[in-house]
Amino acid sequence: MEDLRRYFKEQNARLSAKSNLAKALRYALGRWESLSLYTTDGRIGIDNNLAERALCTIAITRKNFLFLGSEAGGDRAAIIYTVLQTAKLNGLDPEAYLADIIDRMAKGHPANRLAELLPWNWAATTEYHANAVTG
Repeated sequence: MEDLRRYFKEQNARLSAKSNLAKALRYALGRWESLSLYTTDGRIGIDNNLAERALCTIAITRKNFLFLGSEAGGDRAAIIYTVLQTAKLNGLDPEAYLADIIDRMAKGHPANRLAELLPWNWAATTEYHANAVTG
């Protein structure tokens, strides 16, 4: 990483300050500590592709959010997306999970037992046994 940093500095000194490459090099050098953090902490990935992929479905439908009808509709959509992403992170099929909890609530699931319907508790309260969901 130090060789790369030195190379970036050398190239930056040779380039026109207005060039796009020089701007990119200055950006990287200005964030060098964050850029190289993955080399000292094994929990940190070299990129953020996993997070980008998780947000991709939301970014793709971003224009549709304009038609949610109201701020409250947007709040509800954010809650649903959060619940579904949490279901995915817990290895559940989001569609099966959502269908089941909506059905249970419609049939009068007790309000004092809503914690049973949280994604990390749901599989234990059903006959559902899924393999981890990817994507």
